[in-house]
Amino acid sequence: MLITFVMTLTFLNLVVVSGILVGLIQGAVDANKMYYTSDIIISKLEKKDYIEQSPKVISIVKSFPEVSGMSARYIEGGRLEAGYKSKVKDTDTNEAASSFTGIDPVAEDSVTNLSKFIIEGEYLDPTDYDQVLVGAYLLKQYFPVESPGFSTLTDVEVGDKIRVTVGGLNREVTIKGIVKTKVDEISMRVFFNDWQLRELLKRTDYNVDEISIKLKPGVDPVLVRDGLIQAGIGAYARVQTFEDAQPKFLKDIKATFALLGNMISSIGLVVASITIFIVIFINAITRRKFIGIMKGIGISGKSIETSYVFQSTFYAVIGSAIGLAVLYGFLQPYITAHPINFPFSDGILVAPIAETMLRILLLVVTTVIAGYIPARMIVRKNTLDSILGRN
Repeated sequence: MLITFVMTLTFLNLVVVSGILVGLIQGAVDANKMYYTSDIIISKLEKKDYIEQSPKVISIVKSFPEVSGMSARYIEGGRLEAGYKSKVKDTDTNEAASSFTGIDPVAEDSVTNLSKFIIEGEYLDPTDYDQVLVGAYLLKQYFPVESPGFSTLTDVEVGDKIRVTVGGLNREVTIKGIVKTKVDEISMRVFFNDWQLRELLKRTDYNVDEISIKLKPGVDPVLVRDGLIQAGIGAYARVQTFEDAQPKFLKDIKATFALLGNMISSIGLVVASITIFIVIFINAITRRKFIGIMKGIGISGKSIETSYVFQSTFYAVIGSAIGLAVLYGFLQPYITAHPINFPFSDGILVAPIAETMLRILLLVVTTVIAGYIPARMIVRKNTLDSILGRN
């Protein structure tokens, strides 16, 4: 039972350690997809200020039966200022840089569930005027970072008025709600109703800056992406799946963490191999007299060695089977329902079936080798010496 328990822990070490490390980054990737890019994101071409022919692009997107929802956004850089009415000196600044994002609140919520990330105040209503949602990373009480290149607003709450500078215009607006997610693109933005930001930007052509597209369940984003490009959208904008839009550093970190997890897991595999080696060696040593008798009555050494190989295989298979039950019956569903709260992501446990089966095979092969070697060492002893217990 103890040996089987060791094998179960070894299996879980092989799978869970690397799965958690990869899941830490996968949680960030999944959040970026669910709450920002969705399945497909359309953005402006390089050196363009917006998506040209946006109404035409939106019309093409809506014509695809695979699309279940979309959110078109206006985006413009600017600054926020708080406490401007009470400051005594011009040097008493309380400012922060931000991206201002104009959204249709209903469409945005249907695609990214933005409303569920309101931690204070209320979500935008389509009729709200001069009211905004502010990302938590722009407020010092939620993101107390002291950096010369990054500033946040201090002493700002829901209901306070702030001054925004966008498109060369100043505007006094009221904070209706505060948005907080672990996706930087959301938590560092200020959200307006799209029609008001369009007025501030004097954008009468209805050309937007990005479009997030949510597809129906089971639809391959790659096929829809290629279809949109073939429909002519590629001439006006860049069309990417959520995987295409992932930052390269996330992909690099994910690969690095997978390598690190494999290195840590390999230590557990070595420990398990040594454990099996010792157990089989001691077992064979204590039964050396009986092994000699079996050889003396005609049982071949290969058959005896095979019996110990079967014993090692039994430990590995039973331990792996229990580990599989724990992994897919408890650990993965539990961590999926209760993600690990890392500072920049909600970590999950990544354990693909194919990779898990490969690790089981590796564990079984390593255990068989570790069981065969000591059995071979004992069986090779002289039969008479084994029977008489001589060295």
